[in-house]
Amino acid sequence: MSMPHSLNEPPALALKDITCTFVSRDDPNQRYMAVKDTTLEIAAGEFVSVVGPTGCGKSTLLNVGAGLLAPSRGSIEVFGQQLVGINDRAGYMFQGEALLPWRSALDNVTAGLQFANVPKDEAAEKGRDWMRRVGLGGFEDRYPHQMSGGMRKRAMLAQTLIRDPDIILMDEPFSALDIQTRQLMENEVLELWMAKRKAVLFITHDLDEAIAMSDRVVVLSAGPGTHPIGEFVVDLPRPRDVTEVRSDPRFVELHTQIWNVLRDEVLKGYEQQKKKAA
Repeated sequence: MSMPHSLNEPPALALKDITCTFVSRDDPNQRYMAVKDTTLEIAAGEFVSVVGPTGCGKSTLLNVGAGLLAPSRGSIEVFGQQLVGINDRAGYMFQGEALLPWRSALDNVTAGLQFANVPKDEAAEKGRDWMRRVGLGGFEDRYPHQMSGGMRKRAMLAQTLIRDPDIILMDEPFSALDIQTRQLMENEVLELWMAKRKAVLFITHDLDEAIAMSDRVVVLSAGPGTHPIGEFVVDLPRPRDVTEVRSDPRFVELHTQIWNVLRDEVLKGYEQQKKKAA
């Protein structure tokens, strides 16, 4: 379960009554409400996963929390302070490839430090240390095209964590990996998280992954106007192995409970996607 925290301690990240409406570039009268009246809080040290149908607005909420997207309505607080602009206390691990192809693995990992004007030698030392932590020691000079998908994800993880963010935002980071590599990465993330217990907001469409990794799972409705429709505390003991925990009777029970809430929304989302494709 999540680390104990004072009732007086503000959440690491609080999204309050968030609504996000997008206006069509081609027709200003055409609007799409991706997120409606959504409130979501992540305590310091808490690992929270958000699940929902494809296209329901999960990534929109993450972008709002990162300060990359200003909501149409609502507010964002970071450790009790109103967020204005980019959330500089957050690290963001994207779903897609975020490595620069002309940079070596080490230079990619240290890019954030370089942009923050950290001295080159200090940045390189930290970069090598983080590459060792994520299992990439000895691969510092590799370029992205010389690395496997799993290696690139490890480099992205090091790139996200090297600046020691207080909040970690992750957008379906392992969805493109094969199942074995994915489970290895999930366990590595949990091991690194257990060491420092930062606040994590983890977006995934994989319910097994959400339960195996999280303290709490939040279920979103299908869009438009997505909003939380269920919240479940994951009371499985830590530390966890994401493979072994799936056979725990409590895991199976939680999976059934959450899927009963999520199933109808997934079907709604599927029907909406079909209509768009037609």
